[in-house]
Amino acid sequence: MAQITKKAPTKFNWQTIRRLPRNIWVLTLASFLTDVSTDMIVHLIPLFLANVLGVRTVTIGLVEGVAETTASLLKVWSGRLSDWLGQRKWLTVSGYALSTVVKPFLVLANSWQMVLSVRFFERMGKGIRTAPRDALVADSITPEKRGLAFGLHRAGDTAGAALGLFIALIVIWRLQGLELTLARTTFHTLVWLSLIPAALAVIVLAVGIHETKAKQDEIRTAVTFSALPPTFKRFLAVVVLFTLGNSSDAFLVLRAQERGVTILGVMGMLLAFNVVYALVSGPAGSLSDKIGRRRLLVGGWLLYAIIYLGLGMAQTAVQIIVLVVIYGIYYGLTVGAAKSFVADLVPQTQRGTAYGWYNGAVGLAALPASLLAGLLWQGIGSWNGFGVQAPFLFGAALSLAAAGLFLAWLPQSGG
Repeated sequence: MAQITKKAPTKFNWQTIRRLPRNIWVLTLASFLTDVSTDMIVHLIPLFLANVLGVRTVTIGLVEGVAETTASLLKVWSGRLSDWLGQRKWLTVSGYALSTVVKPFLVLANSWQMVLSVRFFERMGKGIRTAPRDALVADSITPEKRGLAFGLHRAGDTAGAALGLFIALIVIWRLQGLELTLARTTFHTLVWLSLIPAALAVIVLAVGIHETKAKQDEIRTAVTFSALPPTFKRFLAVVVLFTLGNSSDAFLVLRAQERGVTILGVMGMLLAFNVVYALVSGPAGSLSDKIGRRRLLVGGWLLYAIIYLGLGMAQTAVQIIVLVVIYGIYYGLTVGAAKSFVADLVPQTQRGTAYGWYNGAVGLAALPASLLAGLLWQGIGSWNGFGVQAPFLFGAALSLAAAGLFLAWLPQSGG
């Protein structure tokens, strides 16, 4: 296991944040711009599939699951390659560029198969960039500020998502008002607008990132899965168990619509969710530097179980909206802490590989998770499933199981 330097806890204030290295700020800005682009359209894709193309939830789960699985397989490869080369920058840039290039093809999509193809290549770009980018964040910061750096990165990422949702909300309001279902022309308009911040993100990365290289004698060390520390492998197993109950957030959108929330209401709900997520991420990342990642992760998973139980049992649109907004707290507590925890568990020369396996395992588990959610909700063929409550109750149960296993398997030390 990587040794963690024990220093005085980093205070969360503007002076501390301002002194973070240039790479952290550039990567945060790029993620901000990319999420402006992505969140203008990504939450509308399940509605486009359901409202415009008329497909069932199991097909939506298939589209989302296959897209994430594609990204996951590439995350493992790109992370390992970045370790082997001792370079991360251009893998990161090329991944962002690929995602940008394929987005316009959503305008041509007239079947769920075409949507799946575009999502496949867009997620391929995410798969190429994610592990090297996370390793760049970890490599660019000292251990005692690692949680803060990942928290800031997540806050920038999520603030971009909030702005993207706000732009989408304005466009939807102008084009179709309070209609319950999504119109094809509205979706196409947002796809074209989303290209502007996506292209800017690629330019920012290409110009602004400085490569962080390991010492020459540390390059090309063992970067296989078997060479990774046992504690990391146990953590990975727990994360996979949790993720099997963490289906695509597309099902939150469909649940809201099922309770009568309009398209405009859905976007407003997601905007509030991302604002909460962004506000919590930075302080939560700094808190993980002080009290340890383990406590934050277990607490976040317990909160997730409560939220998903509530989503399953909710009867009104207001209840769904409130729970989804609170869901932003769970994200803020856990996403940055989990990525910081990975860096705590492995040495620098294995971080790309570790982030590849971590992000890859999460994405691979997303396919059965989303398929299970769709099947549990509406079934397949002549079987109508168990109803709207089932996927959310299933997610709550697996979250509790993962939290218990984490407490049993992971030591008190190591974050």
